[in-house]
Amino acid sequence: MRMRSLWAIPAAAVLAAVFLVTAPATPRAQETTENQFTTTLDIRMGQRLFRQQCSRCHGRDGDGGELGPALTNGFSSTSTDAGLFSIVREGIPNTQMIGISRTATDQSVWMVVSYLNSLNDTGAVDLPGDPAAGQMVFSGKGNCSSCHMVNGEGGRRGPDLSRVGDRRDPDELASDLRTPDEDVLPRWWTLRITRGDGSVVEGLRMSEDTFTMRIMDENEDLWSFSKGGVRSHERITTSTMPSVNALLTNAEVDDLIAYLHQLRREES
Repeated sequence: MRMRSLWAIPAAAVLAAVFLVTAPATPRAQETTENQFTTTLDIRMGQRLFRQQCSRCHGRDGDGGELGPALTNGFSSTSTDAGLFSIVREGIPNTQMIGISRTATDQSVWMVVSYLNSLNDTGAVDLPGDPAAGQMVFSGKGNCSSCHMVNGEGGRRGPDLSRVGDRRDPDELASDLRTPDEDVLPRWWTLRITRGDGSVVEGLRMSEDTFTMRIMDENEDLWSFSKGGVRSHERITTSTMPSVNALLTNAEVDDLIAYLHQLRREES
């Protein structure tokens, strides 16, 4: 598969993101071919830059978008960090993939390279939990399957987790489970709508524009409303998923993380 647009953005947007990286620039790509920015902090900074500048084409977690391919199954155009740096910096000739602004520091580009590599890091991870026990927690005590789908089975009121191990590392999974309100995407916000007769309908915010709203309630029924035809509506930006801290033991959380982490794209 040919790698297409990785960085198709206005120069002004790139310039804004450059100020997120305050350390001095490292030598240019032709002088440095080894990535010196591979710490967890570097990867998180690269993730932030990626989400700000690349997610429009490649998806928020690099799993593909309308304009660009998924970046979680390797890079057909290069097999080295230096090659990936060059693509991010210079782009790919005769494609929609243009390079990052030349005013961006090399350090920030290397951070993006580190993040992209993390999306494809499928090496073995030594986790304390038992995936088999975690699967039982998922479908049993944790009741996760009532909202989340895995391989076509489960609910639709939360993200599909069939390949969650490709896009979330164990620490991120732990954060998702223990502090779910920390980073809630607008796609998973809730709308509470009070109709003209005073009755209230609440559900996931499926779509919303200037004049209309569409939600899915806890029974997975869809409702559509005109904003002018209701008494009031309220956006709830916290997660509908409760923290597992009061529900599961630490050992059960470890098992659940081990199960979710092994939900990955099958190797061909």
